[in-house]
Amino acid sequence: MFSFEVLTLFPRMVAPPLAESILGKAQARGLVDVKVTDIRDFAGGKHRVTDDAPYGGGAGMVMKPEPLVAAIEAARPGRAVLLGLQGTVFTQRAAQRYAALEQKLILVCGRYEGVDERVLDFVDEELSLGDFVLAGGEFAALAVVDAVARLVPGVLGNEESAGTESFAEEGLLEAPHYTRPPEFRGRRVPEALLSGDHGAIARWRRQQALRRTRERRPDLFGRLRLGPKDLELLAELDAPPV
Repeated sequence: MFSFEVLTLFPRMVAPPLAESILGKAQARGLVDVKVTDIRDFAGGKHRVTDDAPYGGGAGMVMKPEPLVAAIEAARPGRAVLLGLQGTVFTQRAAQRYAALEQKLILVCGRYEGVDERVLDFVDEELSLGDFVLAGGEFAALAVVDAVARLVPGVLGNEESAGTESFAEEGLLEAPHYTRPPEFRGRRVPEALLSGDHGAIARWRRQQALRRTRERRPDLFGRLRLGPKDLELLAELDAPPV
């Protein structure tokens, strides 16, 4: 069983989505365990204060180190990851790395203006979803749990799914998907997908994945190692219509 623990000031922002869909089924089947812990449980005093004004002045409040570090230490052993703005950007490779862990993944949700810098001495790494600002780390934690849990063996109904999705192979985006009906408002499903020829289907999907990655994510496309067959597929796309 793969275990997560989410440390947050707002458990009700995190717990309900975890009970739905694939994550809910994975927990019911004993494949994944997700615990949500309220950081306020580790705050002292009548009012369980977890934040204070920053030294030196400035806008906003800062999460205090005492309750946050106490919550992290209570959650150990495990790999503690702080969800914040200054961490490395979360990628599919990071999800794969976490899924291979043989220890609990502890996700620490930052809030307000940030956490006291001394908290960083008690986490293993800091992680960001990207170059944008959220009110806190709760939605980032949910994204990490979802991305990692689906890589745990047995969680997905079709084990091939995780290996054929965008970013799973070389950073390549997925080819377009189609389902019934074969024609919708004048647009038909590509003939290759209707042919029943598995070789033709695989070739079409590879070509479309290359096309889509080149058009939508040139940054990813520039890092691909293209083989002779890939170059042939791209040449077909670039050839003028007959």
